[in-house]
Amino acid sequence: MARFLPPSLLLLSAVLFSACGEDAPPGSDPAKPASFTATQVSTAQSLAAVPGFADQSGGGIFATADGAAVRLRLDGTKAALAAHPRNTATPGAVRATFRLGPHSALVETDSGLFLADQGWLIEPLWQEVLGTGIVATAQTADGAAWIAHPTGLFQIQGGVLASLKLSGQPLTGITTMTAAPAEDGLPGLWFAREGKLNVVVASAPGVYQVRGTDAPLAGGETVQTLAGLSAGTGTAGETWVLTSTRLMRRNTDGWSTVALPSRPEQLLGAGRYLWARAGDRLYTYDADAKVWGVAEGLPSGSVTLLAADESGCAWVRVGDKAMAVSQTPAPRVTGMHQGMLVVEEGLVVQAHLPPGSTPKSVHFQLEGQEVQATGPAYSFGGLEADGETLKAFSFASLPPGGHTLAVVSRFEDGTEARRNLPFTYQPLTTTPSYARDIRPIHEARCAKCHTTSPGRPLNTYELWKSNAQLINAAVRDLRMPADGPLDPQGIALIQRWVSSGALP
Repeated sequence: MARFLPPSLLLLSAVLFSACGEDAPPGSDPAKPASFTATQVSTAQSLAAVPGFADQSGGGIFATADGAAVRLRLDGTKAALAAHPRNTATPGAVRATFRLGPHSALVETDSGLFLADQGWLIEPLWQEVLGTGIVATAQTADGAAWIAHPTGLFQIQGGVLASLKLSGQPLTGITTMTAAPAEDGLPGLWFAREGKLNVVVASAPGVYQVRGTDAPLAGGETVQTLAGLSAGTGTAGETWVLTSTRLMRRNTDGWSTVALPSRPEQLLGAGRYLWARAGDRLYTYDADAKVWGVAEGLPSGSVTLLAADESGCAWVRVGDKAMAVSQTPAPRVTGMHQGMLVVEEGLVVQAHLPPGSTPKSVHFQLEGQEVQATGPAYSFGGLEADGETLKAFSFASLPPGGHTLAVVSRFEDGTEARRNLPFTYQPLTTTPSYARDIRPIHEARCAKCHTTSPGRPLNTYELWKSNAQLINAAVRDLRMPADGPLDPQGIALIQRWVSSGALP
């Protein structure tokens, strides 16, 4: 497999400001968690107590107790996952799994790094540049994936791995990292270094600033764990900080201390949900409803948070058992993901229900419109005339901008389980062509793997057109290119090209 080295420098400018104040936080927020009987989906797989990846459509990628990588489905059963036959190295024992995108994960093994994609473990082209020892990963609002490593802070964008440097030196010593808005509202990458908080923002395309923050840390107080909550429709994201003494939150109202019944030891954020473990107690916070809950009914044993996803579900290990835990049996969605840029006028969107109680009805809600979906397909657009083929739902009547699609399961006892999925609709006003718009993307990002090998040949217009739906799904879900997702404009162009007839 061909390999390349990173560019010498990514950073064009870096600015430091004063890091932290010595004063107490400006306010406090006493949490009052309400008990809930946890919805549990167990798996027969014995999982290791190391970080995993949870897919918002259900399941995820985890390390087993004997060091293998395992892919789980929504119901906890094992799905296919194998090393790609064209890999040059065999995956070793799994150390941890990290999120790179909505449906993609980076698996770290004793023998190197592998991307988990549709049942395959694939060597990234930049594996030998980084090596093992990953501290954390995050994906910022501009689509860039970030990797904190003992040798520095790295960015993957446009398929290129590059090192972010400060005054010509790598940013080593990062202990935790998350994506959340900076204090001025710009998309930010927060990280802790030497116990202090910093945030990276893009001041211009390809130009990054490393800033200190106004976090009100007391003397001797250090940052231990960061978690970020993404933006909702009309709602900004949040930064959560677990320090050596307390739990802090920063939202549009500024900093506050959040007082749980006991100080957490683990913190995970995904979408609009936060999970915190304190001893054997498991707390969750719904940022839209602004309410805390504490899980009841879990098996006895020590609790470890493994991963969390945007539906409000956490994968945990309790004693020697592993399971998915949530407040309600919320439906999952395929065909769209949280924060997705939708440019196609029509998408096939399905709701998938977790195992357990069957709801009385399942409804999609969008812009005041409610559509009841029938099982077992639960398709937003319904079925074609043949009664079997799923019909795409048309978004053409939506105004451009931010929207939220909700899927609601209603049960006989009057309760509901809801999945809210914020997205942005931005239809393109011109019709793309292969020669003008798609071929340059292929040559820049796809040709090295999709001319003759190792991937499916895609070196002609005819091959792109015949594989258009497969390509569209792969780039839309940020699974391809294998060395990192396209930028939002490239994704939008391919989506629009396919939806407008894949013109030459």
